[in-house]
Amino acid sequence: MRRRASLVLLALAVFCAALAPLLRWYAFPRLAKIPPNQYQEMVLEAKDATLLDYTGGMQPKKVDKVTIVQTLKGNVEASREIEATAGKDVVVWDTLSHIIGPDGKMVSQIPERYIFDAHTQDPVHATGEMVDGDAVKRQGIEFKWPFFTEPRDYLYFDAQTRTSSPIHYVGPRRFKGMDVYYFEQTIPWTKVAMPKKMPIEGIDPATIEAATGTTLWYTAKVRFWVDPVTGAPVNAEQDIQQEMRGGIASGGPDGRLTAFAGHVTMREDYSDHTVALVKANRAKILTLHTYAPAGLAAGGLALLGLALWLEARGRRVRDGDEGVSPA
Repeated sequence: MRRRASLVLLALAVFCAALAPLLRWYAFPRLAKIPPNQYQEMVLEAKDATLLDYTGGMQPKKVDKVTIVQTLKGNVEASREIEATAGKDVVVWDTLSHIIGPDGKMVSQIPERYIFDAHTQDPVHATGEMVDGDAVKRQGIEFKWPFFTEPRDYLYFDAQTRTSSPIHYVGPRRFKGMDVYYFEQTIPWTKVAMPKKMPIEGIDPATIEAATGTTLWYTAKVRFWVDPVTGAPVNAEQDIQQEMRGGIASGGPDGRLTAFAGHVTMREDYSDHTVALVKANRAKILTLHTYAPAGLAAGGLALLGLALWLEARGRRVRDGDEGVSPA
């Protein structure tokens, strides 16, 4: 009976030992993925900001608040079409940044299509990849870091300049009870495209630049607090400045007119919701990547030890029986 039990325990030990690495190195890359149908909304605010008054004489003025509503919607149909030729799981995010002035009216809208590998978050280049209708070819990451983010610099894509540059790892931080990595990126003054959707109907940004000689310039300091397990930012802040330069709109060849200046932060209720969501997903990722494989490995060792103990005990009993002479 003991021999049969030890064999069963030995079989279970082998099963656990085989399943542990299988779960970590085979199942994890195939199961830990961004869902293709994800939908998310985020609200950011810039309080006490400076905003160009397009309808009030084209002059900058101080405002109580500028609101940025960002929506992210997974395009399942587009991802399936790209997966057919890409040979891997692909996620397509259609995003929209809707900027709203203090009067509740639209200041600008900037749509994006972001295409990336569902597990690694590496960009996937395909037809439709764009920012505000302009075709782009992203390098590096945008919106999200990879699973198990490393404490190092990454290449990060900036939608305003349509370029990628390093975002620097600064160090570990604590944010709302979470251990996170803190990253910073500074974008120098760069000439950028004007948003195609403007607050005044009939205004074509390309026509403005061609007819008046006025161009839009942008600089920013970007900060992210990133959960290293899921790679999801739990907080983001940006110091953004935009200027109209040159031409009639800014008062002459050397003129500069502030289009926007403000410190953009995540609204508190959305920050709390993001932290709660990331904590839940963090537990799932750690279970799949670390806890379950480690538990199976430890369980396999324990079962192996128990099987060997039962076998050794059974042998001692058998040896003892063989050594007893009949009366």
